[in-house]
Amino acid sequence: MGCPAWVIAEIGGNFLDVETGCRLVDLAIDCGCDAVKLQTYRAETIASRKAMYDMPNVGKASQFDLFKKYELSFEVHQAIWEYCRERGIFIFSTPSHRDDVELLERLGCAAYKIGSDDAVNLPFLREVAARGKPVLLSTGMCTLEEVRESVSTILAVNSELALLHCVTNYPCAIEDVNLMCIRRMQEEFGIPVGFSDHTLGTIASEAAVAAGAHIIEKHFTYDKNADGPDHMLSLDPTEMKEMVRNIRLIEAALGDGVKRPALGEKTTRINNRKSLVSTRTIEAGEILSEDNVAIKRPGTGIPPKYIDQVLGRSARRRIEAEEPICWEDV
Repeated sequence: MGCPAWVIAEIGGNFLDVETGCRLVDLAIDCGCDAVKLQTYRAETIASRKAMYDMPNVGKASQFDLFKKYELSFEVHQAIWEYCRERGIFIFSTPSHRDDVELLERLGCAAYKIGSDDAVNLPFLREVAARGKPVLLSTGMCTLEEVRESVSTILAVNSELALLHCVTNYPCAIEDVNLMCIRRMQEEFGIPVGFSDHTLGTIASEAAVAAGAHIIEKHFTYDKNADGPDHMLSLDPTEMKEMVRNIRLIEAALGDGVKRPALGEKTTRINNRKSLVSTRTIEAGEILSEDNVAIKRPGTGIPPKYIDQVLGRSARRRIEAEEPICWEDV
């Protein structure tokens, strides 16, 4: 209900050069995405040389080395930013350090996402929130109490906040998704809540929209077999287009929550409901009883709830067999 879910194609980590980045932007637009997102970091400020990964998508590997390999220069950022403006799609990024925020400010970044790794980094949350731009806070690895503290920290200086439910596994098993957290955080904080999806496939994101998610973020690639840690858990263009289509269908199916007959039920409401119907010919003056009145389709006669008021009355006219009985007949 309400506004359509905002679908973000996360392309950060899935390209290194301007040509490939622009290609991903084009594909995201073609798939119907509302925004593309980058990741803005420097290896030297995001991870120590002793930090290690131990996840299915990269195995055991140096975080510093991987970040160094996939960090993007200011020039690449600038070119992708300008291309998105030309193509008319919203672009923003996830910074990891105040230097990254400064870089993005130079580009006119209109919103910031905080990754789950910084979800409890309160000094950095204050740094980003103070810029006065909308903030999307990813909540992977967090307890609800930690989310409360982070939300309070951001709202103290910036009211434009949305949360993203997230599970920081790459990929995330479907049984670990816990989409009920979306509704729980909506009730707790009264702000928009979305879903940053690291599962394989599209079903979790589609279910998240049905569960009330306002935002969907999904990694996006041109080729699942391309070199890089996130390609294997990303959607390819065929999958992304199908996911966006399904999300829009789900939103149409959700409706507005007002219980009323659908437009297409106007005729069905008459034809398929039941009313009081004569079971045989009833002569004028004859008493109506269970022997000559039944409840049957269609619904053009007296509604069944009035049967006790009708039985015992006499017919005002001759009523043919199988004819709906109306108030003017009794």
